[in-house]
Amino acid sequence: MSSHLSLGLRFARRELRGGLKGLRIVLACLALGVAAIAAVGALRAATEASLSEDGARILGGDLSVRVTYRPMPQEARDWITRHGGRLSEIVEMRAMAIAPNGERTLVELKAADAAYPLYGALELDPPNAALTPEAPGTPAGVALEPLVAERLGLKVGERLRIGEESFVLAALIRVEPDKVATPALLGPRALIPLGALPATGLIQPGSLVQYEYRIALPPGVAPRSFARDFQAAHDDGGWRVRDATQAAPGVNRMLDRVASFLILAGLTALLVGGIGVATGVRSWLDQRARTIATLRCLGAPAGTVFATYLIQVLGLSVLGIILGLAIGQGLAVLAAQMLAAALPVPPRLGFYPAPLALAALYGLLTALSFSLWPLGRAREIPGAALFRDTVQPRTGRPRLSLLLVNGLAVLALVALVVGTAEQPFFALAFCGAAAATLLLFRLGASALMGLAKRVKAGQRPALRLGLANLHRPGAPTALLLVALGIGLTTLSALALIEGNLRQQISNQIPSQAPNFFFIDIQSDQVTQFDRLTTGLPGVEEVKRVPSLRARIVSVKGVPADQVQTTGDSSWALRGDRGLTYAATPPDGTRVVAGQWWAPDYSGPPLVSLDANLAQGWGVGLGDEIVVNVLGRDIPLKIASLRQIEWQGLGINFVLVASPGLLSSAPHTHIATLRGDVAQDAAVLRAVTDAFPNVSGIRVRDALDAVSALMERLGTAISAVAGVTLLAGGLVLAGAMAAGQRRRVRDAVVLKVIGATRAQIRKAWMVEFGLLGFTAGTLAAAIGTAASWGVARFVMKTEWVFLPWTLAITVLGCTVLTLALGYAGTALALRVRPAPLLRNE
Repeated sequence: MSSHLSLGLRFARRELRGGLKGLRIVLACLALGVAAIAAVGALRAATEASLSEDGARILGGDLSVRVTYRPMPQEARDWITRHGGRLSEIVEMRAMAIAPNGERTLVELKAADAAYPLYGALELDPPNAALTPEAPGTPAGVALEPLVAERLGLKVGERLRIGEESFVLAALIRVEPDKVATPALLGPRALIPLGALPATGLIQPGSLVQYEYRIALPPGVAPRSFARDFQAAHDDGGWRVRDATQAAPGVNRMLDRVASFLILAGLTALLVGGIGVATGVRSWLDQRARTIATLRCLGAPAGTVFATYLIQVLGLSVLGIILGLAIGQGLAVLAAQMLAAALPVPPRLGFYPAPLALAALYGLLTALSFSLWPLGRAREIPGAALFRDTVQPRTGRPRLSLLLVNGLAVLALVALVVGTAEQPFFALAFCGAAAATLLLFRLGASALMGLAKRVKAGQRPALRLGLANLHRPGAPTALLLVALGIGLTTLSALALIEGNLRQQISNQIPSQAPNFFFIDIQSDQVTQFDRLTTGLPGVEEVKRVPSLRARIVSVKGVPADQVQTTGDSSWALRGDRGLTYAATPPDGTRVVAGQWWAPDYSGPPLVSLDANLAQGWGVGLGDEIVVNVLGRDIPLKIASLRQIEWQGLGINFVLVASPGLLSSAPHTHIATLRGDVAQDAAVLRAVTDAFPNVSGIRVRDALDAVSALMERLGTAISAVAGVTLLAGGLVLAGAMAAGQRRRVRDAVVLKVIGATRAQIRKAWMVEFGLLGFTAGTLAAAIGTAASWGVARFVMKTEWVFLPWTLAITVLGCTVLTLALGYAGTALALRVRPAPLLRNE
């Protein structure tokens, strides 16, 4: 073994002196795939590092205690200060900001005390602006995000109304240090002093209000120990305690999922590149056939020949991986600068070895998985056979030991993909789909070759020659079909996914959605609200239901944070959930298990649960869920399961309880209003003027925000598809180059025996046209199945067949293949016969 390696190293070094011709495709394919994975990993690591190192600033303190509906008891606040904690109180809710000219917009209102912020700095414009009133009787100041001031047409110094109180626009918000931990989801931010909040009249019994208390701890005090002592000293008040390491759990989950998707997309490019590796190695070995045959005939052992070319392939693979890592690091830096405003926190640029090492390992395993077979084939074919391998190829296979090593490399690659994925099952499905796709394209190639062999072309020489090119000995049909098809399958699948997402947003939702959601309607206002809204011009329908906020404490006796759930149902166990009660089934309710309670039911509390959540949590009829409402734990027995259609944006709750106990708790109502869009401004003005505490959420604005998000998502999908298509183009170019020598030889022979250029060109157009059409058809079919699976089982949305998208894919594939085939044919026809025949 050592002699094979030492001698192989000498031969490899001498051959590499002649340059990298023939292996450039291997270099390019590996570099592209590794660069994509490295860039995603490095950008993710930089963002996570920023979240970790700036956790206290992002959270607003070393600890945060958040509670809904009611403030923290005074004794709990006193306990914190007695134990050395500095406290800052913040209250958050939604409200309407109204300008003197009547313009109004929804804002995310934040009322903060004088200690805010404990960490970081609030940057205002002008910087010396004061929000607290200078003298009694003067209005307090408000700081707005520039977007709010622009919508309302306000300038600094002008007045506006929030709730029942008048404020002066004191400044514009430039930097909000804790914006990631407390994002403004449905409207831009408005910041007022905490002391000015009661005068707004916005806090009513049952209003959706979030109280948050940030705590700065003395040096040396561990946040988690402090949190444990705090919770042990007080009963569970329905509050949520976080430390700086949990500053933005939603952002971390988002980063994990986005990064997992992009890494899988990068792996697709690397998979396509792996085919390019196999293509490049095979082409390169074809060029080295005479050298290998000479070595074998002179007595060189098969192990030495194998070692010689394995060393060269690994050496070039390492070079390609290093090049890909360098490109990936550069792309991460570029992406961090370009996406700084879109990312939740500015990435902390630096060198992160872990994601780069992972990308390098992906590249190395891919190179081994796709290069060992052609290398092993060359080892097992005797020297004399290699001389005639061009016209009489042997179906040599690697020996069993090498097949086992090849299999281990593939299994290691699959284990790495699954083990590092945020959703292992989805990653495993990706690997299985990739293997099945390769097999289907290989079977499609065999079917095409068999069909071409059976078709009778008659007296049409161009057709007969084109069909013969598909099934002759050594024909690259399978290689070209796989190389072309994988990239186009990914492209068609992504195009269908993007098209379905756009259709969901642009077609289905707007036609069913209400114009407004109104929130925080008090129980003593519902009669007047119903009378006012139903009498407004242009209003067609008003629906109103009671609304409470509940935190799920346990499921079947298991604490909520310990429940074993499926990945798509765990969200409902985090934070507060919407809860309502109803005597009769809400409109559009479809009960799929159990029965609804009687209209006059007055027994122990029951609940109707979303069927998908029930499946994810492993609960059924008769099981018990405990929810915390206003600090009180209430057990709810599951009486029925419902199928909920969320696409219409109507009023839907995952939890609908029976009346009785909950109806006596302080709560508000929410309502939807549907009508003439042209009357939206008048409707919003009438409702918010009559009820200053009620906030109106314009659904059209929310849909516009979703559409903008879909545009960005579509751009990202297009970029991913572009990388995959680029990798596929490299592989296809490599496959074309691999057969170019044969194509030149065939052109020379055909011209010598009397074939015209037109006949040769038509023959090859037949060959490449059939290849392109077959690859496009298979790619369209497989991409359709893949997009259906992603839409139904990953994204949980309806799937719509888009025939034009597939038609464009098939047509584009055929045109691309014909263009490349024509280019290769033109180059081959330009070669003069004499020099080639003399060399032969």
